[in-house]
Amino acid sequence: MANSTSPTQAVAPDAVRGASVAEIDASCRWPVMFLLLGALLWLAFGSLLGLIASIKLHAPGLLAECPGLTYGRVQPAQTNAFLYGFAIPAGLATAIWILCRLGRCTLAACGSIIVAVIFWNFGVTMGEIGIFYGKSTGFAWLELSRSSNLLLLFCYVFIAAWAVVAYHRRSQSALYPSHWFLLAAIFWFPWIYSTAIGALLCVPLRGTLQASVDWWYQGNLSFVWLGCVGTAIIYYFLPKLVERPLHSYYLAVFGFWVLIFFGSWCGIPAGAPLPAWMGAMSTAANAMLLIPLLALAINFRATAAGQSAKFSASPSLRFIGFGTASYLAAGLLGIAVAYRTIGERLRFTYFTTAITHLSTYGFYAMVIFGAIAYLVPRLVGRDWPSAGLSKLHFLGTSVGAVVYFVAMAIGGIVQGTGLNDSQVAFADVVKGTMPFVGVGTIGITLMAAGNVALLLNFLWMMAVTCPCCGEAMTRATLGKSGGGR
Repeated sequence: MANSTSPTQAVAPDAVRGASVAEIDASCRWPVMFLLLGALLWLAFGSLLGLIASIKLHAPGLLAECPGLTYGRVQPAQTNAFLYGFAIPAGLATAIWILCRLGRCTLAACGSIIVAVIFWNFGVTMGEIGIFYGKSTGFAWLELSRSSNLLLLFCYVFIAAWAVVAYHRRSQSALYPSHWFLLAAIFWFPWIYSTAIGALLCVPLRGTLQASVDWWYQGNLSFVWLGCVGTAIIYYFLPKLVERPLHSYYLAVFGFWVLIFFGSWCGIPAGAPLPAWMGAMSTAANAMLLIPLLALAINFRATAAGQSAKFSASPSLRFIGFGTASYLAAGLLGIAVAYRTIGERLRFTYFTTAITHLSTYGFYAMVIFGAIAYLVPRLVGRDWPSAGLSKLHFLGTSVGAVVYFVAMAIGGIVQGTGLNDSQVAFADVVKGTMPFVGVGTIGITLMAAGNVALLLNFLWMMAVTCPCCGEAMTRATLGKSGGGR
């Protein structure tokens, strides 16, 4: 089905009319780097919070004297640090760079974007402080205060508007699959975020309607926004790095429309205290997501066939390959749990935690890491300072993600079996899951080590890139080696 002469299926060209690659990267350099700097700082901070929360599951006495570090506050703080501190800013940074590269245009209003990034991180900081002080809203994935959420919405719209301007200024008329997914994500988030804030925090709904809106928001953020951004990254970098045209443009676009139409219905569990048709529609929509999963799997397999040597040589491809496999696994397991007979046994267990981890970190974070590994050296014009930190990053995050997922998935099955057996005491169920929680803590520790390694490598890169710092470091290096004499 591939056609190397079709502009919509070919590898994104670097030598066509429009701005040069050097001009594009120069215009994107500091806005993208500032977005990624905040994202990686929040990722490292969230990793620390996740480690504390995991240890508290089998050692609840840890930091018990500090009310701000109870599990009920640390866990939502970790989730929001990952989502609003890392996931969305890193996704915006990657989207801006890809849209400029695909459109062969430079990025406008770089200074104002940096100001918006500063306010974004200020909003996340105030929201996190509020959670530690017990001011959480109580809605999953929306625990930040109302004022923080409104500030984040404003900053997102401002940053995303310049991404849309970059798309409008493109010098190429051809649209790639990544265009479809990124533009959908850019417009999708303000809609679902403003709706959730308005219905839950500004003019609150009553009763179970609050739960339904929260489920709807979580489903849209997970399936549509994270799914679209992650898939766009895969469709952009895979053909570029293996140097082959995408197997099927039309299959990718078909998967896009199915994801957009049915992904927005997902999230409401079967058996929820809502009209039965809502749970049934959500279950059916989950099943339909098998189509975009298969479309991605076919395109990935056919495009990357016979290119295993390039996966071994390219850190970006290794991250993207891992993320794609995690996306497929998380999607299939999510479809299974959406069915009532299976969901009744596993929904309120560690098994759902394992699926959420696989879709948010195993898929989304890993493909973001792949994008960062490729685009940052091109933005600054130099390789990563430490190959050792890069290796530690991949090994720590990939091995840790697998260890945590396997431990929580098996622990969830054991937990669900015990909870559905009237002959097993609840205390025995809790004790039976402790070994799995302990292994999960090891996985989180490995992921935290990998995240910190990436942050250190990134800070090192920024230090040698900054004109003042880079000149000072160069003089110091020459002085130690005798080159300055």
